[in-house]
Amino acid sequence: MKSEQKLSLFTLTAMVVGSMVGAGIFNLPARFGAATGPFGALIAWSIAGGGMYMLARVFQALAEKKPEIDSGVFAYAKAGFGDYAGFLSAFGYWLGSCLGNVFYWVLIGSTLGRFFPELFGDGSTLIAIAVSLVGIWSFHFMILRGVEQAAVINGIVTIAKIVPLVVALLIMVVAFNWDQFSTNFFGGADMPEKSLIAQVRDTMLITVFVFLGIEGASVYSRFAKTRADVGRATILGFVGVTGLMVAITLLPYAALPQSTIAGLTQPSLASVLEEIVGHWGAVFISIGVLVSVLGAYLAWSLICAEVMFAAARSKDMPKLFAAENARKVPANALWATNIVVSLFVISTYWSADAFNFMLDMTSVTALLPYLLVAAYGVLVARRGEGYETTPNERGRDQIFAGLAVLYTLFMFVAAGVKYVVLLAVLLVPGTLLYVWARREQNARLFTPRELIIFAVAAVAALYGVYGLISGAITP
Repeated sequence: MKSEQKLSLFTLTAMVVGSMVGAGIFNLPARFGAATGPFGALIAWSIAGGGMYMLARVFQALAEKKPEIDSGVFAYAKAGFGDYAGFLSAFGYWLGSCLGNVFYWVLIGSTLGRFFPELFGDGSTLIAIAVSLVGIWSFHFMILRGVEQAAVINGIVTIAKIVPLVVALLIMVVAFNWDQFSTNFFGGADMPEKSLIAQVRDTMLITVFVFLGIEGASVYSRFAKTRADVGRATILGFVGVTGLMVAITLLPYAALPQSTIAGLTQPSLASVLEEIVGHWGAVFISIGVLVSVLGAYLAWSLICAEVMFAAARSKDMPKLFAAENARKVPANALWATNIVVSLFVISTYWSADAFNFMLDMTSVTALLPYLLVAAYGVLVARRGEGYETTPNERGRDQIFAGLAVLYTLFMFVAAGVKYVVLLAVLLVPGTLLYVWARREQNARLFTPRELIIFAVAAVAALYGVYGLISGAITP
């Protein structure tokens, strides 16, 4: 990609939509059906949508007030809280993106398993793993040909994968049964009793997962034609995709009993259409799943490599990962990303439930970068940095950022101790990359505050390792 070439508002918005509309949206019916009815779903989406809207506004405000900061997800954390926080944000975001890419391949395998169960099973058979590895490295070599080429392909794929979702919505609207919806509204009569709080809590991690990618434009801010387009793309993508996800969640309740929805095989949207219109509906949506997931995988492969490259360029990771090839693609970062993704894909062979575990771990891993971005938004608004010409916006932006902080903290609580300590298990070994980078610069390793952060994370990681060994924590 030539240095003077830039991405338009449409392409940036497609990056956001392409990143968000991936695997998760096709799995919403069963995940919500197993947890709650329409009433609880509406509360869950109000919390998730409200929290993520606040976060989207933080990304928009920071893009406008801090235009000098590129690849914002981790760079904001570093600017606000120091080098080690910036590293943890970058490494955590990168690792979570890798886990998300693994989930995509598991979903591809389970989708193919609907038609070839002996070969692909639940997506973690040897055949499924082999197909996934071929796909990973095929995308790898395509991306090496250029970021802009891949971004344009993503824009085309984004349009293509919206079509089956819109068709599914139209079919469910035609099949809408008010009596069935009313029966399910407060939780199906044939479901185990559960408090409303528990119902909402059990939906929280899937809502985080489907909102991942809201920062897609921010990650590619250095390629934007106009800095203001970064904020616009974030809000446009968020509003459109949120409406789509809420509809996909609620409409199946008007067609099927909640217990039936809860027991559907993934991708559950395909199963919903199969129940309503027959086998062709499952085939149609399954094709949409494959197109959508491959498009999302392309977007996230770009984001993974870009985050590691930007972190290395700002000296938060070893300079090895700052290398670009002749087409301006961060080649070493891309190689590292796809090697890690391949290893995780291979590990799914031994996982009891690779599908849901990878989904939930991806969600939790994204929360740390989001929390640090929101907290930095609070700091910038309080200090008035960048508000010299718009001082009247400070109070509003501080409220948005403060609510985003509360939302991400609530999501950590909803996730539970298990996923928090497993996050530490993944992050602490990654600190070796930070040590490597600091030694390259002959820089101080930790400040006193950073040493405390590392110590707390190390204790949590040790607890997590003990839990895994003893069987108290199961993947």
